[in-house]
Amino acid sequence: MNNKEIVAQAVFEVVKENLTLPEVERLLENPKSVDHGDVAFPTFALAKAFRKAPQQIAAELAEQINPDAFEKIEVVGPYLNFFMKKEVISSMVLKQIAKEAHHFGDSNIGNEGNVTIDMSSPNIAKPISMGHLRSTVIGNSISLILGKIGYNTIKINHLGDWGTQFGKLIVAYKKWGSEEKVKAEPINELLRLYVEFHEKAEEEPELNDEARAWFKKLEENDEEALDLWTWFRSESLKEFNKIYGMLEVDFDSYNGEAFYNDKMDEVVTMLEEKHLLQTNEGAEIVDLEKYDLNPALIKKSDGATLYITRDLAAALYRKREYNFVKSLYVVGNEQSGHFKQLKAVLKEMDFDWSDEMIHVPFGLITKDGKKLSTRKGKIVLLEEVLNEANSLALNQIQEKNPDLPNKEEVAHQVGVGAVIFHDLKNDRLNNFDFSLEEVVRFEGETGPYVQYTHARAMTVLEKGNFAIDTEAVYALNDKDSWEIIKLLQSYPEVVMQAADQYEPSVIAKHSIRLAQAFNKYYAHTKILVEDDQKEARLALVHAVTVILKEDLRLLGVHAPNKM
Repeated sequence: MNNKEIVAQAVFEVVKENLTLPEVERLLENPKSVDHGDVAFPTFALAKAFRKAPQQIAAELAEQINPDAFEKIEVVGPYLNFFMKKEVISSMVLKQIAKEAHHFGDSNIGNEGNVTIDMSSPNIAKPISMGHLRSTVIGNSISLILGKIGYNTIKINHLGDWGTQFGKLIVAYKKWGSEEKVKAEPINELLRLYVEFHEKAEEEPELNDEARAWFKKLEENDEEALDLWTWFRSESLKEFNKIYGMLEVDFDSYNGEAFYNDKMDEVVTMLEEKHLLQTNEGAEIVDLEKYDLNPALIKKSDGATLYITRDLAAALYRKREYNFVKSLYVVGNEQSGHFKQLKAVLKEMDFDWSDEMIHVPFGLITKDGKKLSTRKGKIVLLEEVLNEANSLALNQIQEKNPDLPNKEEVAHQVGVGAVIFHDLKNDRLNNFDFSLEEVVRFEGETGPYVQYTHARAMTVLEKGNFAIDTEAVYALNDKDSWEIIKLLQSYPEVVMQAADQYEPSVIAKHSIRLAQAFNKYYAHTKILVEDDQKEARLALVHAVTVILKEDLRLLGVHAPNKM
């Protein structure tokens, strides 16, 4: 039981005629100051039933509540402030972490149900930029968090491998490209050609007609067009996988847009059979007025299908293939209207499982306050950022710990970890401006700070020659350790909050608070002094290493033992 559950039970025993246990739990508060205890119960809700002033109710309840679980219960005006018994709680928490180790906070709420996660999804023939980082690392972390509470996750990289941009690219390659240059630097050369096409098309609009003609050939399986498309796709995937390897992110499926080319006719037929399609100015739409949404455009007047048609086909395929209990789309906030339409159309098709399709939006990474754009060449390449971060990490390690035996490996874990952590510590809906200096900062509320705290704690355990005893009683009652104990105790709730909200920043912020609390403890406490509390203090340090490492794992970040 956590502290709130213990307090709720004690209060409920004396107010059960007026409040249910869940109602008591909802009323409990975390005091802003440690001087006001660990949990507070406001008595305002009982004033009407008791026909007394809240201050008087608080005083009377304090006399009736069983005090055995508490050091003391203080009455401050209308509030009952509960101070937990530190020795009892600390021994309970430390014993549980000693026994469960990194499984502390695990649960089987998911009951091994499948959750598909549509994430990353870069466009073929374009580099993976900082703009793709968010979907990739947020999706990966959500997968790890949901795995911890018992779901089976399926990560899908819905590649942008179809569309008129391939007509543009074929035109650009045939006019200004060379096989030699593309083979030497596939992504960079293809990006250069793509940008050049858009620059020249502003002066020569007929290039767009040529591009449409080439894409039509591709749709009709023209051999030359298909060969170029296949080549662009395979070269791009090699480059993508190099970066995914650096991030240590993998996928269960690379089925992109092209995969659904032969699956859209079924969707259109189903919509026709259910009499959902309407003709509007030659185009075919589904009216979504009752959902207060714009009509969903299923087919253009020239017969071409659109993104929503493809996404309907993808949703149907994933439900049949994986029988998901939830289907997550980790896609930018600007697409929220599209996903509302997608769900509404499926609802109209009588697919109630569409209720379990969830758009997990996130804010933009901007550069100097402006959106990053591939078309205009305003792009920050993710590979360059990761390499620069690794280089800066290596420089710091060489300065601080030149004798570290595996410097390059640790530098990679710290550098890449800094980039991932910097993204995930931000609430996912927030925008943030990209600055390389900010991303690879190694002090303050950063990934390297948390990693260094873990390494420092591991060194303390090594110096103390500590081995955890799962049967021992480790009890602490000092004020400095109490802050850590409460952060450790709250971990299962933190994991559940992160899972419920699809919000990795909850985990990142917990790791920062735990690292700060430990460093404060480290500064004020002689951990290795020989007395009867030494083993308990080391058990606390051990618990910190376990939970910090698990926090970082759930973010997709390593926790080196030495830095």
